[in-house]
This record gives sequence, C-alpha cells and structure tokens, in this order.
Amino acid sequence: MIGALILRELRLAATGGAAILPLIFFLLVATLFPFAVGPDGPLLARTGGGALWMAALLAALLPVDRLVEPDRAAGVLDQLFLKGVSEEAIAFAKLAGHWLSFGPPLMLAALPAAALMKLPGEVLARLELGLLLGTPGLAALSLGVAALTAGLRRSGALAGLLLLPLAVPLLIFGAGYVARGNEGGAVQLLGAVSLLLVAGAPFAAGAAIRAGRD
Repeated sequence: MIGALILRELRLAATGGAAILPLIFFLLVATLFPFAVGPDGPLLARTGGGALWMAALLAALLPVDRLVEPDRAAGVLDQLFLKGVSEEAIAFAKLAGHWLSFGPPLMLAALPAAALMKLPGEVLARLELGLLLGTPGLAALSLGVAALTAGLRRSGALAGLLLLPLAVPLLIFGAGYVARGNEGGAVQLLGAVSLLLVAGAPFAAGAAIRAGRD
C-alpha cells in the first residue's frame, strides 16, 4: 500500500507540472544571479553555492499547496483512513513521493546551474552532497507545513512564513559546507538536522491530518 501511495504521488507530480516548476525556478535563479553580481568569476564562485541553496529552499516551497490540501478537499484522506491506512503512513508516502519528485531532479539541475555560477569541481561536489543530505529535510518541512495549513485560506502565504524560518538551520549548514568545506562539522550537522526532520515529519503531519479530520 505504501508503495502504491508513493507511485500515486509521483504520478500527480508529473501530470500536474509540480515537478517541473521547482526546476525552472532553480535554473532561473542560476541564470539571473550572474547578471546581478556581474562577470566576476571568483566572486560568483564564492557566492554561487549559497545562492543555489537559497534557490533550492524556495523551490521546495513551490509545491506545498498540492501536497495535502487537494486530497483533503477531495476526501481521499478520509477514504484511505476508512481502508485502514494510518495518517502517519499517508504522510510518509507523501514525504517520499515529494522528495523523489524534486530532490534528485534538483541535483541534476545543479550541474548546469554550477556551470552558470562558475563553481569549481570540488565546490560542485560539496553542493551535490549537501543537496543529497539536505533536500529530504526540505521535503519533510514542506510536508509538515502543508499538513498544518491544509484547509486554511491563503495557505500558500502562511506556509512560506512557517517554512522559511524553520529551514534556516538547513540553509546555514548547507551553504556553509559549500563555501568552506566541512569546517566545524557542517556536513554532519546538515545530515543530523535533515534526519531529525525526516524522522519527525510523518508523525507531525499525521497528527495535523487527524486533527483536521476531527
């Protein structure tokens, strides 16, 4: 059942265009940032990694509206509950589907983005490793915020206000690892924060879904 729910999330992301918008936004930032900074290669190399991490954070926010609210409004969550699927299992499937739809594609999009930012090879390697560790945490935050704001008016704006401050640790450790390497154990801290978010998100989102039903 969990596998079927994950595949459903992937199909919804593919058919609704939700998987493409984060990539387009990410590449647009990579394209426009050099125009803002100028053609200074060393400056781009120093600042480009942080800019791409900020773009990844904002790209993770774009599909928040579709993660929980459409299924809640259509009664899909109630039907799954009646079939004996727990809210935590539903949340886990949505988390896995959301990450698979935007995490790996974002890592692929980082290759041309790094070329536009003139990032050296070792910086690109750190960026890819940081995204591999950090994007599951971003997906977990997106799911938790989507479950909390489901059913509310103007939930997209509220989701942004909730998600961005919570994502600051991921942004700090991810951008710091890209810029300065593993100084101060940045990559270990990034992985720890992301793992904590991934472990807690299904339970928090499940509780929010259950509260919304009650």
